[in-house]
Amino acid sequence: MNGINKLGLGTVQWGLSYGVANQYGISTPETVTALLGEARQHGITVLDTASLYGQSEAVLGLNTLEGFKVVTKTPRFTTPHISDVEAKHLGATFQQSLDLLKCKKTYALLIHHAENLLVPGGDKLLAAMRQLKETGLVEKIGVSVYDSAQVNAVLKKFTPDLIQLPLNVMDQRMLASGHLELLKNKGVEIHVRSVFLQGLLLMPLDNIPAFFEPIRPLLDRWHAAAHTQGLTANQAALAFVKNLPYVDTVLVGLENLEQFRSCINDFTIDMNFDAAELACNDPVFVNPSLWQLK
Repeated sequence: MNGINKLGLGTVQWGLSYGVANQYGISTPETVTALLGEARQHGITVLDTASLYGQSEAVLGLNTLEGFKVVTKTPRFTTPHISDVEAKHLGATFQQSLDLLKCKKTYALLIHHAENLLVPGGDKLLAAMRQLKETGLVEKIGVSVYDSAQVNAVLKKFTPDLIQLPLNVMDQRMLASGHLELLKNKGVEIHVRSVFLQGLLLMPLDNIPAFFEPIRPLLDRWHAAAHTQGLTANQAALAFVKNLPYVDTVLVGLENLEQFRSCINDFTIDMNFDAAELACNDPVFVNPSLWQLK
């Protein structure tokens, strides 16, 4: 994929109030319909959702999704051992997703939490997903991961058709480790998320939560680098990920039409961004699940 069709829409904000920089809360159904309409006009096809994204699937289902590639995800399994009951629940939850989306099938189904695949019995979840693929209810199966250790563990289980992983100017861990190249060489479709690090990369320095004070010098350096290279923070963040040859889809969470149109404009600018010296290797700051903001 090249150009604007490399852009995909994340839909978590359409069902949950999500993101450290979210000022608008949950997008209204009317806004979602307008966003989907403009996305279709621009040739954007990938929609990323999940059963855990509140009302996201239901709101999407209020619209015709023909022509879109819908990626959804499994529920979270909290048991230390996956049984036949959990594997059956995966299938039931996926059918519920289809019902909410009003779709006969989806483009992909991902294990939402990679650790569920890695505990004893995790192979039962994989078998259930393979069955869904064999019956034609889903075209591709895969997994959402947080780090390279999870990638290594997953690859010992199976080669996913599609993998979703975090990547941005500060979180370059999987690029530096060679895992992006490794996955691409295995024919895996790569979708990247967290390109704005939940909006942290776009926040004015005066507004960043105190939790990030230890990396304030790095955030300052990031904003200075974007300015020096003649780009806004939004443009620089997008330019970095979209120009990587390993990336198939760049997922961006958008809450309203103004953000969408700005993103479209910035995504189509033919510019590169040099993110050297901006990587943060401390997962406490680049993995939002580890943030302590309250």
